[in-house]
Amino acid sequence: MDELLRRLSAEGQKTAAGGPSPSVEDLRRRVAEKGYVFIKFTDTAGGTDLGVRVDADACDLSGADFARGIGSAHIEGTLTLNLVKVRCVTDIELSSLTGTGHLVPVEEAVAAR
Repeated sequence: MDELLRRLSAEGQKTAAGGPSPSVEDLRRRVAEKGYVFIKFTDTAGGTDLGVRVDADACDLSGADFARGIGSAHIEGTLTLNLVKVRCVTDIELSSLTGTGHLVPVEEAVAAR
């Protein structure tokens, strides 16, 4: 495992809704309609913006009120980072579009279930 992946695998990493123009509506549309979100890990040099394929069954949007921009969204999905398949797990507060999360190598994610 390389240094970036090791660093982002530690729980409690600062995250934010990423992409070209992050907003509550953009996050809602990406999770619910497109199935693809951008999550930015903000504590790396310049930030690390990752494209994540949403796993709708693992997400929990019950605490998110997208219309009012309050609450939090639990988002999970997969991607490949530096040739390693990983699962991104994050909770995003809608009021600030920030939160915490981490990456889990897919082999570990499968073993944990």
